[in-house]
Amino acid sequence: MSRFWSRAVHDLHPYVPGEQPRIPDLLKLNTNESPLGPSPRVAAAIAAEAGDSLRLYPDPEAVSLRAVLAHYHGVQPEQVFVGNGSDEVLGHAFAALLKQDAPLLFPDITYSFYPVWCGLFGISFETVALDETMRIRVEDYRRPAGAIIVANPNAPTGIALTRTEIAALLTEHADIPVLIDEAYVDFGAETAIPLVASHPNLLVVHTMSKSRALAGLRVGYAIGDTALIQGLTRVKDSFNSYPLGRPAQAGAIASVEDEDWFQASRRSVIETRDRMTEGLARLGFAVLPSSANFVFARHPDRSGSNLARALREKAILVRHWEKPRIADYVRITVGTGEQTDRLLAALAAILGRNAVG
Repeated sequence: MSRFWSRAVHDLHPYVPGEQPRIPDLLKLNTNESPLGPSPRVAAAIAAEAGDSLRLYPDPEAVSLRAVLAHYHGVQPEQVFVGNGSDEVLGHAFAALLKQDAPLLFPDITYSFYPVWCGLFGISFETVALDETMRIRVEDYRRPAGAIIVANPNAPTGIALTRTEIAALLTEHADIPVLIDEAYVDFGAETAIPLVASHPNLLVVHTMSKSRALAGLRVGYAIGDTALIQGLTRVKDSFNSYPLGRPAQAGAIASVEDEDWFQASRRSVIETRDRMTEGLARLGFAVLPSSANFVFARHPDRSGSNLARALREKAILVRHWEKPRIADYVRITVGTGEQTDRLLAALAAILGRNAVG
């Protein structure tokens, strides 16, 4: 540790992202990246911006992108905020909306960046335990709170709340900000965006990294009441007025405008997820019901760490956390059909079973 660090930095426990090693013939199923490429229109749009215009600053308000997203989701442009990946958008929301006098509430098993932001911004928080089936129960949030954040579908479990359940959560906490983090919503869950019109305390955050296969472009956005969006904008303009470059804005617009590609891509991931779930079940795994582009699974005969190590020896990466309640689980990203076959064959060999498809 450096003696020149501030006290706040000394006390931070940073988020640990999924491993990105260089291994020959690596099958990377640990970071929930799309197995399919982005819309072909994206590359063309980015190429068109890769010229003389790069010497100019991008539009700091991303007017065109916000207009396209507003039209797509049936809201007004002033209800849309964009940022450098949903992590930046979430970080701004923690500073702008979730730092209140009473504690912030979120599940005990969820996206592990949430407590990191709490540490960075000095936000007091309390975790709310998932039930015995690893589900979020809205009734468990009936306690004093300054704000609430819930990932839906939750990560790393993949289990989703219904829109009706989210509406109940919003109604019961109408006087505090409620953030729904929908990074994986396009793979089978119901978006809460239609509830924005009737719930001024709701902010919904999306990413283009997963269902739109733009993890390398870094585009995220939030939709909510105009007053919430103004709060995010005040933080952005006090931190970085130009978060999205010209290529990122152009590529994101092109992706939203190619609805046929988007629908075909998400259907493909869902179908492969279902086939992978069936294959894992035939190998004896208990698999949580997933509405995401990954599954969360455990095997009665092997620990999560053992499975992760054994798969790594076969050049297959999955995600594992040595944490209470989930140490026996591994999170497996949905790959292509061919990658799924390789995963299932490797697991069959590890478990001494016949390969299954």
